[in-house]
Amino acid sequence: MNITELVVFIIYLVFMIGIGVYFFLRSKGANEKDYFLGGRQMGAWVSALSAGASDMSAWVLMGLPASVYAAGMGQTWIAIGLAIGYALSWIFEAPRLRRFSIEANDSITIPQYLTNRFLSKSKALQIICAVIFIFAYTIYAASSIKACGTLFNTVIGMNATVAMYLAAAIIIGYTFLGGFSAVCWTDFFQGLLMLAALLIAPIFALGIINNSAAQTVAELPENYWHFARDWREIASGLGWGLGYFGMPHIIIRFMSVRSQKELKKSSVIGISWTLVILTMSVAAGAVGRVMSSRGIIEITDSATVFIQMTRSIFPALISGILLSAILAASMSTADSQLWPRPRPSPATCTSPCSARTPQTRRCCGRAASWSSSSP
Repeated sequence: MNITELVVFIIYLVFMIGIGVYFFLRSKGANEKDYFLGGRQMGAWVSALSAGASDMSAWVLMGLPASVYAAGMGQTWIAIGLAIGYALSWIFEAPRLRRFSIEANDSITIPQYLTNRFLSKSKALQIICAVIFIFAYTIYAASSIKACGTLFNTVIGMNATVAMYLAAAIIIGYTFLGGFSAVCWTDFFQGLLMLAALLIAPIFALGIINNSAAQTVAELPENYWHFARDWREIASGLGWGLGYFGMPHIIIRFMSVRSQKELKKSSVIGISWTLVILTMSVAAGAVGRVMSSRGIIEITDSATVFIQMTRSIFPALISGILLSAILAASMSTADSQLWPRPRPSPATCTSPCSARTPQTRRCCGRAASWSSSSP
């Protein structure tokens, strides 16, 4: 067990809890919209990094580098597909969803928006949403929390099961204490930490390779550096980006931005952050494979390539900070998936179609029968 790394992890976790407590104390007397959507007052930077961090769970520091490490640069198409899907969701979906969610009785969750948008009085839509959330998010959140267990077990030798329970307790604590604002602000800081870790570690590792006199001890697989080995690999990788248009824990951030102007700024920040994160994640896997082939580091489990690379390069204090990014990635996704979603309110429209913008009048027309009563 490395005491320095353990202390860094503890400080990081205490900081996350502190954010939850801060927003809990600050939110006394707040209404439902403040608790569940931050009062639609999220700024460009917070909403952008929160959306990115809630998407990029531990797989971006463990899964994607492991895939590139094991299977070669053809796995880069996963990153390309994700980048395209994420950019398109910000450009085309975000402005419409924010605008229409306000028009649809100021909806503050995705199920509520769908219910109000299509004037549904049936419980079927709510039930379908609930079943999908429970099934998909249970698996997804579990994988994020498992990554915390793997990290603690690899770095400090803690029992993985105990570490998972600890991580789950902390995530649930600050999520329910501070509400949506706490989730977004913790995700903001976690997004910064993830960015720093993925920028620093691969670049330093590449410098070590260039200055190392170590000889190749294991040849790289044939075609390891080829990007286009198989059309199925390309199609499969590009397909990863299709999910962005329906991920509630990401698109809910679009609804929380304070204005359309801030949303445009947020989209630039969010897309840029994601491009850098994905590029450096691929680089981490490739650099780790070269280091392993030259005997600079020993990798027994490809999922730990980023962990082993970071610990071999930096002293305990720095490696503890950088490895906290894996905690950040896991927690930022898990807290967004554990975030409660209130039951939809009655499907009513609060302003006449004639008083709306051309875009929202079209929305009214498709909804067919918005109420024409004034607020």
